[in-house]
Amino acid sequence: MASTVEIPLVGGVADGETVTVELDPNGRPPLTHHHLGPEGLAEAQIYELESVGADARRWRYCWRGPAV
Repeated sequence: MASTVEIPLVGGVADGETVTVELDPNGRPPLTHHHLGPEGLAEAQIYELESVGADARRWRYCWRGPAV
C-alpha cells in the first residue's frame, strides 16, 4: 500500500483546505494538484507543489491560476 500525506492548499478558491495525496516511490507527492470546482474540470484550479522552508519533507500546494 502506498504512503499518503496531507498537504495544505495556499491561495485561490481552496485556500486553507488540505488534500491527501499518494507519495511516489521516492517519497514525493505529485508536482501539481488540480482542484475541481463545482462544475468539475470546467472550473478547475491549478496548484503547484512547493517545499516549506529548508525541510525537504514539508510541502504546500500554491495556487497558480485556473486550468482553462
